[in-house]
Amino acid sequence: MTRLSVNINKIATLRNSRGGNNPDLIQVAKDCERFGAQGITVHPRPDERHIRYQDVFDLKKIVTTEFNIEGNCQEQKFIELVLANKPEQVTLVPDILGQITSNHGWDTITNQQYLTDIIKVFKNAGIRVSIFVDPVDEMVEGAAKTGTDRIELYTEAYAHQYQHNKELAIAPYVKAAEVAKKLGLGINAGHDLDLQNLKYFSENIPGLDEVSIGHALISDALYYGLENTIQMYLRCLGLN
Repeated sequence: MTRLSVNINKIATLRNSRGGNNPDLIQVAKDCERFGAQGITVHPRPDERHIRYQDVFDLKKIVTTEFNIEGNCQEQKFIELVLANKPEQVTLVPDILGQITSNHGWDTITNQQYLTDIIKVFKNAGIRVSIFVDPVDEMVEGAAKTGTDRIELYTEAYAHQYQHNKELAIAPYVKAAEVAKKLGLGINAGHDLDLQNLKYFSENIPGLDEVSIGHALISDALYYGLENTIQMYLRCLGLN
């Protein structure tokens, strides 16, 4: 079964644009769970332009499904935040300071020793670790050597090519997933997955554990409503 984790960064962006607490990030997280989401994802960044560090502490108190914190583990403040809250999962992303959105996976060969060391820090705290990777066999193989529990396949390339040739778009992801499963890695996926391309992706990726979706889902909710939108995404995953 593939789980749906809703990334609520965009709710925080909207809230922060006017100050105050409208929309209420905590209530939205509760509603997402009530409407069927099996996880809540946040990606705090150093400038706190959307998710604030205090939001993470507040969410930790109320999330009853799976709490997933994504971010740049090269920032000491991020490491301290994760260890202080001990989510079910931490997803390590190779962001740079000021990056608008994540746009590449880890080079798990060049950064293998660093990743091995930092993954131990989180796993010793009892936190499941996933690392962001591109659908490249060598990067998946490198990930397996770091001790990570899972990989998260970066799906922007798939989403971009899906409308032109979905078979060609999915091919490297299928191969990467097969390599991951042989190496004993769990498989997550995220970035630009939406109502058009999610069903095909989930049907063709063997052993897909979880998808994390934010921008598209929150955008769709403006048209369809949050409850209905979450149900639509669950149907794409065959969960409803």
